[in-house]
Amino acid sequence: MKILVVHGPNLQLLGKREVSVYGAVTLNEINESIRALAKELKVQIEIAQSNHEGEIVDMIGNSRATFRGILINPAAYTHTSVAIRDAIAACGIPAVEVHLSHIYKREDFRQHSMTAPACVAQVTGFGKDSYLLGLRGLVSYCSHQCETPKAKSARKKK
Repeated sequence: MKILVVHGPNLQLLGKREVSVYGAVTLNEINESIRALAKELKVQIEIAQSNHEGEIVDMIGNSRATFRGILINPAAYTHTSVAIRDAIAACGIPAVEVHLSHIYKREDFRQHSMTAPACVAQVTGFGKDSYLLGLRGLVSYCSHQCETPKAKSARKKK
């Protein structure tokens, strides 16, 4: 199973920007934790970060042929991007939205996610652990909900 991890805008600045909100952890440290958990879960991952909405839409739109799921932190695009929401809905594979901060305890404009309704779940407020919880949940979901009919039949025969 292969999972696409997408980091949205400004996440390359983690550890330097608004430490009181996002913590001191860097994007590289988050990625290392994701890689370690992926190894433990025996899944492959591909990690990408972009500040550009169209690039994120392209990543999601091209994901179906290669990936079984998407772990995404749309960052500021969470609250504004119909395009990313539509890409998630259209790609045909499950996505889990994650956020470092608890977006529902922040400014009013951050308390609405455009993208979450297109996702199977959302994890928010656990810092870097939001990614790890989201990855565990996504892998479990894909393992049980995304099986091909042939794989389900083989598993039932065991």
